[in-house]
Amino acid sequence: MSFAIGVTLFAVALLLSVAWHECGHMWAAQATGMKVRRYFVGFGPTLWSTRRGETEYGIKAVPLGGFCDIAGMTPHEDLAWDERDRAMYKQSAWKRLVVLFAGPAQNFILGFVLIIIVGLSFGLPDLSPPPTPARVAETNCVSPKIDIVGNKQTKAPCTGAGPAADAGLLPGDEIVAVNGQPVGKAADLTPVIRASTGPVVLSVRRDQQQLQLTMTPQPVTVTATGSDGKVESQTYNMVGVAYDTPPAVNHYDVAGILPGALGFTGDLFRETWNALLSLPSKVSGLWTAVTGGERSLDTPVSVYGASVLGGQAVERGLWDMFWILLISINFFLGLFNLVPLLPLDGGHMAIVGYEKVRDLIRRMFGRAPGGAVDYYKLMPITYAVVLVMGGFMALTLTADIVNPIDPW
Repeated sequence: MSFAIGVTLFAVALLLSVAWHECGHMWAAQATGMKVRRYFVGFGPTLWSTRRGETEYGIKAVPLGGFCDIAGMTPHEDLAWDERDRAMYKQSAWKRLVVLFAGPAQNFILGFVLIIIVGLSFGLPDLSPPPTPARVAETNCVSPKIDIVGNKQTKAPCTGAGPAADAGLLPGDEIVAVNGQPVGKAADLTPVIRASTGPVVLSVRRDQQQLQLTMTPQPVTVTATGSDGKVESQTYNMVGVAYDTPPAVNHYDVAGILPGALGFTGDLFRETWNALLSLPSKVSGLWTAVTGGERSLDTPVSVYGASVLGGQAVERGLWDMFWILLISINFFLGLFNLVPLLPLDGGHMAIVGYEKVRDLIRRMFGRAPGGAVDYYKLMPITYAVVLVMGGFMALTLTADIVNPIDPW
């Protein structure tokens, strides 16, 4: 029951995020003197509507987004007598840019508000964690065999103190060198241990003292089973030491939440931007998942897949993950809409910029400003973009159905 509730809540939250995006366009258009004919949540047949002033507000039957109908978004629309002077394409460049940017801005604003709420309620994950230091947190025995199936790991029972403890390592020890080579972080130590063919010598700092400890790594057989049933086994050397990892979640009070939220927002913008740039490279991973291969955790998800992940988070009581996922989608929605391709907001903004620069150059040569860009000439490119985006969405949805992501 909690899973179904979570899926429903997340789907509704996504719908409201899109509706909030369209509110940005509507409010900005109304504030700059343009006429907003309609504002609807959903598509298809109208379930309910009401008119306030010159705008019709309503809800449609298919809850897959929403739209804001501004008079004269292109010069090809039929305009009523009271819309001709208020048509969007006739307005100054700054007004049009404000209206176009207001939609993505709403997603960023909503995301930032949610970041503050989540930071105060649960804390915020560290998206730029420092390297794990080579400082011992605990020692333990080493399992002779580890089985990995998907994201789940099963260790065989083990006995004894383990090579690290037998060598004399204690919690709090800082490893500064291995076999005479300096160590700055745990990642510097692990490859040396795995590739060792005999005992390794550690230089350890403990209570202002420098110690030399020798330990003999123990071989461990790691067997990984992919989603396609393929089994691979390798042998690694391990010593049974856990490192003192930095906290994965930062907690804030009222005094510290604003700088913490700003830092998290900056990191999230960077991660979202990188994810946006990497989208084309994810097609092969999605195709592999659809055709029976392993589904990578960093492949994109559809609205359906995101809602399922939200439901799973609620089912496990991980409300912080529910909200972080919603925040991430809002940031992605905002940035994606700024891509300078029609029919996205960024495509319309690019046309405004082109008209502005073109008219500036024309004035430099004593010529009159040019007319509005003919959107009909751009239709082939627009159709191509829509076709590519539709194909990508279909591929993502198929992957979410036949081979869903399992981050748990």
